[in-house]
Amino acid sequence: MKKLFVVLTAIFTIGVSYSQKTTKNFANKGRDWYVSKKRGSGQLGTKERPAKDLGNIIHRLKPNDVIHIAEGIYRSKGKRGADEINVPVKIYGGYDENFTTRDPWDKHKTIFTGVNEYKKLTTPRIYIRTDQQRESNGRKSEGSVIIVDGIIVDNGPRNRYHHNKNLAIRRQASPKSGQNPSPESGGIVIVGSHYTNIAVQNCVVMNTAPTEGAISIRVFKGGKGVIQNNFCINNTGYGIQARTGYMGSDKSKISKFLIRYNTVLFTWKHDAVASYGGDGLALDKNIIATVENNVFGFGHMGGIYSKGADLTLNNNLFTGNSKYDFKEINNKMRVEDILDESEMLNPNSIGNESALIKIPVAERWAKIYASRIEISRAEVDAAVHVSNSGANQLRSMLGLNVQGGAVKMDAEVFLPLLTIEEGLKAGFLPWNGKGSSIPRSK
Repeated sequence: MKKLFVVLTAIFTIGVSYSQKTTKNFANKGRDWYVSKKRGSGQLGTKERPAKDLGNIIHRLKPNDVIHIAEGIYRSKGKRGADEINVPVKIYGGYDENFTTRDPWDKHKTIFTGVNEYKKLTTPRIYIRTDQQRESNGRKSEGSVIIVDGIIVDNGPRNRYHHNKNLAIRRQASPKSGQNPSPESGGIVIVGSHYTNIAVQNCVVMNTAPTEGAISIRVFKGGKGVIQNNFCINNTGYGIQARTGYMGSDKSKISKFLIRYNTVLFTWKHDAVASYGGDGLALDKNIIATVENNVFGFGHMGGIYSKGADLTLNNNLFTGNSKYDFKEINNKMRVEDILDESEMLNPNSIGNESALIKIPVAERWAKIYASRIEISRAEVDAAVHVSNSGANQLRSMLGLNVQGGAVKMDAEVFLPLLTIEEGLKAGFLPWNGKGSSIPRSK
């Protein structure tokens, strides 16, 4: 198998490069920053004197700065568990302590996580948002490039689990026990500016519980996005989400995406009785996307949910998805029917398949996953008992909905904790040339 990602810092063919429409603020030259959990101290951020955590230097970052992060476990400033950056930057993880080699999924893991303590942040673990930045004349800044490369995001330590058994998350806080809710946010969320190009590559996101994407990229007018060689496993919502901030009709300005060589496994619904979420990939309506050589497996709803994107679908593998492999607006299809039944897919799409694959996750977690009991909304609604109480009689006379009795809605197993050691190997090797592979530097 040809190695696809030998040089991790490459800029890829879709054009994730410095935009010619970049305004003065985003044309800043930038500098290199270095972060090391082991050697870091202070805020100089040099290779000789690196910072201890990205969160400690965020307030000093300028447009086009490049951040190099060595191996280690990072919980952000004050263990708050979330980093928000408001200027375009490039982040590269997976370095050794001397910043000479990179091996982000094996020898030199750069792990972004947090802790579950009451009133810690519940925002995305990595959140880059540049669409509100302005020039000195007041107009919004445009252009430049954003890259996140070689980071492992593990929200397991940030989640609250029922009875601390690591079997089912809880979305509400417990002030009495000093526990935060499980963060209802993605692992890597990026919102660009007009003409900003964005890439997320060689990253791992696991144990996140968002409504939307575990990896979520929103590209605005004239921008391009690359999402490639990422591994998303055991998340709610959507494994990957491609979004747009442009609703115009000028095709030269519509957001363009290249989504390739990603593996997305075990994507859960938002909660045990939800009818939304649970798709490996979700795409907004007003985008142009090429989706190729990915693996979308074991979505609690499906593999791909297109809300009407101009989509080319080539050589993707679908396996174990519960309701469908491909959903186009409201039409649900299995992979063998996509080319025949889709109304919006590029007819030149080719090579998509379904196959049984062996997933090398730990036996402990696999047994827990296999033992889960799914709860449907219809079953919950059918189980509701409506009493003929005086309050319900009054509500009925007033035209209000009557109130039913309480019904258990929480599953005993829902997004059970999967450790990095138990799950990461499932992203190491592609299946028949499809899906992610372990990235290494020369």
